[in-house]
Amino acid sequence: ERLRTIVRPLSRMKSPLKKLLAGAGAGLAATAPMTAFMQAAWQFLPTREKQPLPPRQITRKVVTELGATWLHGEKQQVGLTLLSHFSFGALAGSAYGMIEDRVPLASSIKGLLAGLAVWTGSYLGWLPALGILPPATTHPWRRNLLMIIAHIVWGLSLGVLARQLNAKRQ
Repeated sequence: ERLRTIVRPLSRMKSPLKKLLAGAGAGLAATAPMTAFMQAAWQFLPTREKQPLPPRQITRKVVTELGATWLHGEKQQVGLTLLSHFSFGALAGSAYGMIEDRVPLASSIKGLLAGLAVWTGSYLGWLPALGILPPATTHPWRRNLLMIIAHIVWGLSLGVLARQLNAKRQ
């Protein structure tokens, strides 16, 4: 009887792998509405601010630094940009999946905060630190607003999708 009282709650716990995979799936899927928003909102930027969006800039910089000349064609860059952007969305989602059940907030709020954390950590943190992009403080405010809202879209989608995936697993 004692063993049952210990084992039963343990059997209901989600394994780390399940959490990681659910988060990765939610992050991957959440990148689709984020990307659609970015493309649509980019159209409304003033002409002088219509440089390629950060996922494309990041991909170009990395490709150039690696000297991968075979990736300089337009189709290759678009494909690699999408692959890297969706992969990063899945990676960030997997991190979210590992901690989301420890945060006692509504899924939408947790997701929104995750999206803002990814934007802050990326555009004010690791991207400038690695010399991939200048810090967001040097970007035009409209482009920053576009990217912040895009990360909010990702985060809200992530929170909802992760909740749905977790509900199906229980």
